Amino acid sequence: MFKILQAGRKNLQQVAHLFDQYRVFYKMPSDLTAAECFVRNRLTQQDSLIFMALKENSTVGFMQVYPSFSSVAMQPIWLLNDLFIEPSARRTGCARRMMEYLQEKARQQAIFSIKLATAINNHKAKSLYESLGFQLNQDFDHYSKRIL
Repeated sequence: MFKILQAGRKNLQQVAHLFDQYRVFYKMPSDLTAAECFVRNRLTQQDSLIFMALKENSTVGFMQVYPSFSSVAMQPIWLLNDLFIEPSARRTGCARRMMEYLQEKARQQAIFSIKLATAINNHKAKSLYESLGFQLNQDFDHYSKRIL
């Protein structure tokens, strides 16, 4: 039903459009020009992996993963930073399919773990993640501080 593939430079417009919608979902102002620039930089610098979901040749979802490392485990990890499904494709299994695809890619590349965060009130996403075996971390409290 859904085809998942890794985005490249030729997919910039489709991904940037969804990335802009994703940011709006998280209460940021729409800025398609800045979204295109950001996505272009990620693709050019190859500092993230961007995957997209296609349904009947239309891009309906994307996710962005940042490769990193766990010092304690001394293993590579992935940080799933962004996952967005276009409203018309929600509740169709697209997000689940994307997450299953990501987990399979991680297994193939011997990635130790996938870490992610979502808004406290994003109950639909939390339910999906938990159904796929993701758990709230009980070993660490994660802190952040906004600098800019």
